[in-house]
Amino acid sequence: MSTDATILRVMPREMRLMSERILSLTELPKGFALMALDLVMYSQAMGLGGFALLESRIEVLKPADPRRMRLVSDTGPRWTLDANGEHAWFAIPSAIDLLDEAIGDGETAEIEIVSAADPEELAVATAFACRSGLVVTCGGRVLSARRAETRTDPVMEKVLRDGCRIAADQWWRIYELAQTALAPDTVVSRRHAGPVIVTEDGTVIGRSDNDDDTDVSFIGSSPTEAATAQHEKAC
Repeated sequence: MSTDATILRVMPREMRLMSERILSLTELPKGFALMALDLVMYSQAMGLGGFALLESRIEVLKPADPRRMRLVSDTGPRWTLDANGEHAWFAIPSAIDLLDEAIGDGETAEIEIVSAADPEELAVATAFACRSGLVVTCGGRVLSARRAETRTDPVMEKVLRDGCRIAADQWWRIYELAQTALAPDTVVSRRHAGPVIVTEDGTVIGRSDNDDDTDVSFIGSSPTEAATAQHEKAC
């Protein structure tokens, strides 16, 4: 991550980490949240709502439940998916799967997504569908698809190379929001961090190798004292 005045160039690792933590604050099933976390990054890269929208909508997104969505029509040239108030981001993965099925051995397919929150974000599907081997266009609430001749993902390729430019104050608000998904730093949390458990008398449970270099002296220290001790040990 590099900084240029008040603009940060944020790379995919950081964007994915923040999205994953923030989406873990919602009621989305874990597997679905992991599938959807890149949608925020794509939205940011495409100049759509991105992380600013994620921040402003977090309270609306918390009760999200993709099971509310229903396929209400799967006949004719255009299928219809009722998002039932769910956010457009969460309708996109299902819509892409349905488009893939609807195409079958044919050449094209269309699906209309109704009752989605922030429907302008459906445009993210035009980039996100590339990883499924589809070329998707967005006309309002209607997504049209055909199979791609070659599987490429131009938006992801650009993000992997250049990252996304995000205002510093916006990004640090996202960072603070993501931090609320983590357990608070306490003596108890330190004793149960990582692959081991440390008892009150300092006994390490869960690792038996002779080269164990776990330093348990910092557990009862303040965060500042713990950081200083670790720094001195490293030096």
